[in-house]
Amino acid sequence: MTDAEPYTQPAVAGSGTIACALAASASVLGPVHLLARSDVSAWRAEERAQAECSKAEGATADRIRVTTDPGDLSACDIVVEAVVEELDAKARLLGSLGDACPQADLATTTSSLSITELATRSGHPHRLYGLHVFNPVHRMELIELCLPDALRQGVKERAHAWCSALRKTAIEVPDQPGFVVNRLLFPYLFDAVRLAERTGMASAEVDSCMELGAGHPMGPLRLLDFIGLDVAAAIGESLFADTGEERYRAPGLIEELIGAGKVGRKSGTGFYEYR
Repeated sequence: MTDAEPYTQPAVAGSGTIACALAASASVLGPVHLLARSDVSAWRAEERAQAECSKAEGATADRIRVTTDPGDLSACDIVVEAVVEELDAKARLLGSLGDACPQADLATTTSSLSITELATRSGHPHRLYGLHVFNPVHRMELIELCLPDALRQGVKERAHAWCSALRKTAIEVPDQPGFVVNRLLFPYLFDAVRLAERTGMASAEVDSCMELGAGHPMGPLRLLDFIGLDVAAAIGESLFADTGEERYRAPGLIEELIGAGKVGRKSGTGFYEYR
């Protein structure tokens, strides 16, 4: 691969955990913009970004500029979308970001949607690629890079250079829902829920089996809580729509918990209590 310079004027669009954590990681390298959709979201994003900076070595909250005006991103060379995992919402935002930042490469952190379809619907098919980071961003080394054939010259090299500068390992993956990690991970997570339902085992018992017996750093049920049961169900639905395989559908217990507002750690309860 030819040498390329990493991005120097990055921006992240979103105010959730992934967006703020990615902005914190990027702040290690220099200034970064963080775009929120409202004043309330901006206030929350500023707090989250500060918290994430405290976790990432070398991250500096003073380098993160939170804004609600897409025009402030006009000089950026990369804008990463990191909002809710919904095709229409992502496509609309990416379209407006591409218009506001005419020279920038565009990336999305989606983990379950087609990059090609997002690129087409955004109106910027030659500029958009997949940059799937993992939570917690400051600790997880992998970035799944999905680079469609239609990308303009130089994007691939710039994407790899930025991942390297962020001290991440970038692996190119095919444009399929779930890429590689989630494609393999979610049948395992959902099977753990079905096993607990079928046997009556406690969540902690199931998790301890996989932590102590298989060396996993976190058991499957606690990991689902960490991901968010609503997010997990949405990812599973995208995988099911692509494959038609029932193993990708969220078990009934997950749907029941979502219906009760118990979506995991962010709500204070899921398979575990966090209050």
